[in-house]
Amino acid sequence: MIPLNIAVTLGDSTALILSLVGLGALLAESAIWFLVLKWIGGLSLLLLGIRLLFSGIRVPTIENREQVLSRRKLFLNTYLVTALNPKGIIFLVAFLPQFINTDANSQAQLWVLAITFVCLAALNAAFYDLFAGKARQILSSSRTQSMLKVGGGTLLSGAGLWALTARQT
Repeated sequence: MIPLNIAVTLGDSTALILSLVGLGALLAESAIWFLVLKWIGGLSLLLLGIRLLFSGIRVPTIENREQVLSRRKLFLNTYLVTALNPKGIIFLVAFLPQFINTDANSQAQLWVLAITFVCLAALNAAFYDLFAGKARQILSSSRTQSMLKVGGGTLLSGAGLWALTARQT
C-alpha cells in the first residue's frame, strides 16, 4: 500500500499534469466528460466513506527501537540540526538587529535577546511535548478511533453523495 503522503503528492502531480494538458478547458466545454468525471469522483468518495465506516478499529502501537540513543547523543544531534538550520540563522540575523539600540552596549543587548530567545524556544518545545503526549493518549483510545472513523466515513460519504446529486449551473 502506498503511504498517504506519497499518494497525496502523486495525486497533486497528476492533477497538475492534467490541468496543464487542458483537462479544465475540456471539462468546461464538454458536459458529458464533466458528468463522467463528476460521477467517478463522487463514487470514489462514497466508496472511501463506506470503507472507512466498515473498517475495523486498530489502535496504533509504538514500536520499541532496539538501539536507544543516549541522552547526550540525542541532545548533540538535536543541537547540531537546530544550530545549523539556515532558516533559523537567517531569521535571527534579520530579526534581532531591529531590537538593538546602537547608542548602548550592543553585546549585552544581544546576550539578553539570545537568552530570551532560548528560554522561549525551550518553553515552546515543552508545550509541544505536553501537547503531543496528551494527543497521543487521546488519539490512541478505541473510543476516539471509533468516533474518528464514523465522523470521517460520514463526511466522505456525504461529500460523495453531494457530488453525485449536485446540479451543474
